Amino acid sequence: MLDAALRRLIDPPLERAAARIAGLGITANQITLAGFLVGLLALPALAAQRYDLALAAILANRLADGLDGAVARQRGGGSDLGGFLDIACDFVFYSAVPFGFALAEPANALPAAFVIFSFVGTGSSFLAYAVIAAKRGLSTSLHGRKSLYYLGGLTEGSETIAFLAAICLFPAAFGTLAWIFGGLCWITTASRLLAGRQSFRDG
Repeated sequence: MLDAALRRLIDPPLERAAARIAGLGITANQITLAGFLVGLLALPALAAQRYDLALAAILANRLADGLDGAVARQRGGGSDLGGFLDIACDFVFYSAVPFGFALAEPANALPAAFVIFSFVGTGSSFLAYAVIAAKRGLSTSLHGRKSLYYLGGLTEGSETIAFLAAICLFPAAFGTLAWIFGGLCWITTASRLLAGRQSFRDG
């Protein structure tokens, strides 16, 4: 919901940083994979209840997620492989964080499972829409230049980052925040299903 508006604020500094990084010969895919591996460090940190270290790993991962696309643009545009790696790593990382909370506290298992269940809804509806949109030659620049069609919703990247940060800052409230955010994810999924019905209905 907030991604398009926030891009106007975060894109200029990202592009400046990306110009320097690209000048060093670092590729977008290297940033994607490095950010993914750093982000996965949140899993053992959460299992050990080191929520401060987990938050640092999460924020580093999200910074890399912003930089990889900017570096790709500096080097002449994104590739299909880059888009594939970016989205695949994102969804695995997003699910790893609530799994880490389940490892930290058995009482977190049910709300963690609900959040991961909700991520399946948002992720599958997002990717299914992108596949059919590509088949029909649809495109959008609302979220900047992307390698696939980005369909928005109530819970986009910005809201997900806020949720992941909040549960690290307030781990005792994980259950409540997980149920709330998971419910919002299902609203996003429903809106995407309705958008798909409207956009792709034959005739």
